[in-house]
Amino acid sequence: MNNRDPFLHRYFPWLLLAGILLNIPGLWLDIIEPDGALYATIAKHIVLHNDWVNLYGDGHDWLDKPHFPFWMAAISYKVFGITGFAYKLPAFLFWLLSLCYTYLIARDLYNVDVAKIAVLIYTVALHSTLANFDVRAEPYLTACITGAAWHMLRVHARGHWSHIIWAALFAACAIMTKGVFVLITLAGGWVIYWIITKQFREFIQYRWWLVLALCFVFILPELYSLYVQFDLHPEKVVFGRTNVSGLRFFFWDSQFGRFFNTGPIKGSGNVTFFLHTTLWAFLPWSVGLVGAIGYLLRYEKNRDSIRWVIYGSTLVTFLLFSLSKFQLPHYLVIEFPYFSIITAYFFTELARRSKLNYLVTIQTVLLVITLVFISGLLYITRIENGIAAVAVALGIVFTANIIRYRNPMQQLLFKGYAMAAMLYIFLFQFFYPFLLQYQSGMQAARVIPEKDSHLPVAAYGSFSYSFEFYSPGEVKLIRNGEYLDDFIDAAPCYLYTTAAVADSLIRSGVDAEVQASPKHFHVTRLKYGFLDEKKRSAVVEPRYLLYIRDEPTL
Repeated sequence: MNNRDPFLHRYFPWLLLAGILLNIPGLWLDIIEPDGALYATIAKHIVLHNDWVNLYGDGHDWLDKPHFPFWMAAISYKVFGITGFAYKLPAFLFWLLSLCYTYLIARDLYNVDVAKIAVLIYTVALHSTLANFDVRAEPYLTACITGAAWHMLRVHARGHWSHIIWAALFAACAIMTKGVFVLITLAGGWVIYWIITKQFREFIQYRWWLVLALCFVFILPELYSLYVQFDLHPEKVVFGRTNVSGLRFFFWDSQFGRFFNTGPIKGSGNVTFFLHTTLWAFLPWSVGLVGAIGYLLRYEKNRDSIRWVIYGSTLVTFLLFSLSKFQLPHYLVIEFPYFSIITAYFFTELARRSKLNYLVTIQTVLLVITLVFISGLLYITRIENGIAAVAVALGIVFTANIIRYRNPMQQLLFKGYAMAAMLYIFLFQFFYPFLLQYQSGMQAARVIPEKDSHLPVAAYGSFSYSFEFYSPGEVKLIRNGEYLDDFIDAAPCYLYTTAAVADSLIRSGVDAEVQASPKHFHVTRLKYGFLDEKKRSAVVEPRYLLYIRDEPTL
């Protein structure tokens, strides 16, 4: 396969456009709980109070993730209003930026064909697309890491001095998104490369120390905010204790504390977690990734290659995640650009050797398995318009198998995109809209009219981040029954609560009218009993939105 494959030259823009379009519907879907809705609510608080320093979430001063993603969402709220779309849009734009930098990295380290294939792979990798729907920190973090990585490559190549500033700025934004551990991802590959190539003088090269120094200059807004919110207020209760330093948490507890499981936020990790998670998270390309890793271990003998910066960074980050005690599937997303580049290189090498057909066969099998999975899930759940969903899936499979392909690479990519199209049309047009019906907090919040945004609103007995976000104003979280009485005395007001609490209040003589009683289920913890339409009624429970009048009946 030559460096300017005619098929890629012709079809790359169209496949890329198709992949981006498959990601877009998630922008208009509602925000799903818990993390996405919590982060959206934190950004909402910034705008409502015009307070860009103090983060407030879950009813208290919030110390966990740094400020950068919340600042981006809050800026978007200022422009577009406080909506789910406005929350997701800046993350989507950063994801598009990560596509650009993935292309640049692959182009400079390999060639244009590898760069194009890498971008096509990354665009529809499963958990990357899910991250654009269920927005946390990953779209921001991935863009900042790839941006810093490419500019660092230009610094290494003695590029224009401005690359030093851009590398430091992107690295700083990554740190202000996730923490200082990001530096291990950015620097780990370079350290391995310098060691295996014996370029020890690079460790004292002033350009790298200048990048690091500027990076810490650029994170001063984060350090200032943490100092003002926590270090200047030792009386604040955080993690159940006082005298909590925001700066110490940022530099140690949030990163090393999680890794060694000694910090206030603990987990229970398993070293094999990300191995099996990658197999589904990187679909429809995970089999290709496994083959690519095997190929690199066997054939990539050029130890002097600058490509080892990417290989080393990928390995160090993966090991770091695997050894950590705090593990979640979406952590892997920051690895996807490098996974995509490695996989794309493998595809081009197999195509050059005319050995790509067996991967095409595997991709065809995965396509059929996906069809069976979607059909089975639709049969169990009895989702509305399920027949239409099956018809769409069948049409995609049929089309993907009757096209006359020019070469195996075209067939491999087209069938991968066909699988992605099936998945994302099913998820965003059918499955997630079905799930969001049972996100009761959001459903209840939408009943509150905008004209009542000045009235007190609270949640008691059942806390919902989506209720906080989608309510027209602020929501008070009541954790003690004594404070509930004080809140009711401030009527008229709205209260989101459980059926038991609602029944108790009405029986006690509180003049309350049920405005809504949406069905509730924790939709991010799916169980068969919920998915099975015949058993669903036994596992869902109602939540109530009460309108409490100002003259209670005694």
